[in-house]
Amino acid sequence: MFVLGHHDVLTVRPSARNGLTGLLEQLTTDGTVGINSNMKAELRLRERIGLSETTFVELVVWQLPAPVPGSAHSFKYRLALVDAGVCVMRYDNEAGKGDHKHLGAIEVDYPFQGIDALITDFWSDVASWRAGK
Repeated sequence: MFVLGHHDVLTVRPSARNGLTGLLEQLTTDGTVGINSNMKAELRLRERIGLSETTFVELVVWQLPAPVPGSAHSFKYRLALVDAGVCVMRYDNEAGKGDHKHLGAIEVDYPFQGIDALITDFWSDVASWRAGK
């Protein structure tokens, strides 16, 4: 269900999400997501890669006209490793929290050094997780 909210923000309720596309968002996003309608964001990367029947990674990177609060760069990203329906690792930069990564239940700061380094670091952590599984 899509609802137009206050201040020209489109609110997406979880009931609007379905299928595999919505799985990661359900696992990694709060109940509502706000999108500013006046922002011109450009999708730079959106890729889902299956690693096994139950494990996949999803990489999403947007270029924004201005940094999100808490970040010094103009990218908004979400790189996640999902196993058996559980997000076991995620790199992101939520507004107000800045660049960080989630390793299970632990959240640590991430020293963002560019998109190439971000993706390299993510795949390194994926390899380490898979080796320890």
